[in-house]
Amino acid sequence: MALHSRWSEPIPKCSLQQWVFGSASEPMEEGDRPILIDADRPDTHFLTKEQFRLLSKQVALGLMKAGLQPGNKVLMFSSNNIYFPCIFLGILMTGAMFTGANPTFTPRELAYQLKNSESTHMFVVANQLPTALEAAETVGLPKENIFVIDPSVLPPVGTTPIAPSITKDGLRMWTDLAADNQAQAKNWKWTEPADPETAGCCLNYSSGTTGVPKGVEITHTSYVANGLGVVLISDLEPDPELQKRSKGLAFLPMYHAYAQTYFISIYPHLNIPAYIMPAFDFEKMLQHIQRFRITSLLCVPPILVYLSKHPLVKKYDISSVERLGSGAAPLSKEVAMSVEKLWVDGRVNVKQGWGMTEVTCTSMTWDPRVVCDPSAVGELAPNYSARLMHLDGKTPVTKPGERGELWVTGPTLMKGYWKNPSATASTIHVDENGTRWLKTGDIAFVESFKPGAIFHIVDRIKELIKVKGNQVAPAELEAVLLDHPEIADAAVVGVPYEGDEVPRAYLVKVPGSNITEQQIIDWMEARVAKYKRLKGGVSFVDMIPKNPSGKILRRELREKAKEELDPNRAPSSRL
Repeated sequence: MALHSRWSEPIPKCSLQQWVFGSASEPMEEGDRPILIDADRPDTHFLTKEQFRLLSKQVALGLMKAGLQPGNKVLMFSSNNIYFPCIFLGILMTGAMFTGANPTFTPRELAYQLKNSESTHMFVVANQLPTALEAAETVGLPKENIFVIDPSVLPPVGTTPIAPSITKDGLRMWTDLAADNQAQAKNWKWTEPADPETAGCCLNYSSGTTGVPKGVEITHTSYVANGLGVVLISDLEPDPELQKRSKGLAFLPMYHAYAQTYFISIYPHLNIPAYIMPAFDFEKMLQHIQRFRITSLLCVPPILVYLSKHPLVKKYDISSVERLGSGAAPLSKEVAMSVEKLWVDGRVNVKQGWGMTEVTCTSMTWDPRVVCDPSAVGELAPNYSARLMHLDGKTPVTKPGERGELWVTGPTLMKGYWKNPSATASTIHVDENGTRWLKTGDIAFVESFKPGAIFHIVDRIKELIKVKGNQVAPAELEAVLLDHPEIADAAVVGVPYEGDEVPRAYLVKVPGSNITEQQIIDWMEARVAKYKRLKGGVSFVDMIPKNPSGKILRRELREKAKEELDPNRAPSSRL
């Protein structure tokens, strides 16, 4: 039984850059308004929308002069800065494809993505140059195809963007691509893709939390459809002035689909200014919210845990915030409700979303005219359909509240996994009508089978803990643990026990807490069924390992558990 979105909208047949800017040269509405602003240097380092478009075209011309061809791949190995979006769209304007790598990668990890993506050129932030050079040498990427980004010498607005053109390593600065071509760029028009439905614009790699990261090929049409869906829902906002006063703060990494889709395409399309932070820093985030009167926050669950429990929050005025969304990982209702209490007038309703790299970014949304349940992830985004399937992959779920694997289909669905047809075939199901359904790997349930039905995500299938035939969702146990006032962060994994599997918790205490393992055991026993209890024990740690998008690195914790637990004895709460 399929469920369908309440909204549908034709998708423009154009490139992503065309959707963002409207045209290559025509004047833009609010084109002189600062749209990309350096949060640390807002008075001198910013780009208006006109400057954003012009510099993107300059980068495109420079890359073509450097030998970049349509269909080539360009890897971005950099933290956030106001020029990141210019480089992203500049790459697309040449007909090439963008791929972004985690700026904390090791040489081995970076070399894998360079080789797998077949990247011919690379941009690298200066402080990661040794890593980039080692990876480039491993895969045979020539030095002349590497461009360096040094945030310390990023040019102020109004200056010709020229830094020293050659580094001490003999590499070109990225600004060299935009030198002496401003006049040419003003009149230059990019070539639109012949078929934006099949033309790839980026390879965003999956998080790799359960295996080797896979390149997810996203087309121009999919990227545009993702943005169009967000815009369509934002137009339902009952307060017509909200968008006009909106200000965003980009602290999530732009190499990842979540921040990338919003801060490179959706916010510029809507003329919403974004203050760019190089990376997440909790206190700086609070400072910037206060200083710039930020209205909209795009978060991941760990940040909301900080907001709900960290004493620093009381030092800053965050009253300007009006919208707060969470994505990339499950968020507990208890944490969301705790965060909402920071605004005493009740105007902030935490909206949890759902999406995957494989659907460009998101396929669930919330009608802004209703107050949402923060434990749910909303209803289907425009142009989307979904099914819930039993784990046999053949039998549909037909009852509200019954759990099954979420399958989705819509115009934002990936083209496929890059150079991995077997993974694509196992993830994409093509039905008798030729419709492509993404088997998400998420266990979900729906409140009804009516239009506007609200979905709830339980957990990843691969992360479920099997206890005596029962399925235990780590996210459920983590939510209970995080409700404890002395627990700052939590992660749960399954560990072997007598041929079965049992839950084990890794916990971060709030500062000054002296809570014991037994107190945690007692807390859980009063709140969960017997088979969900922490029979695998409790371990207190300084931090929970997570990737930059907020996903818990459970593989690391399972390896840690192997080292901590003697396989010759049963696990206990005391190690």
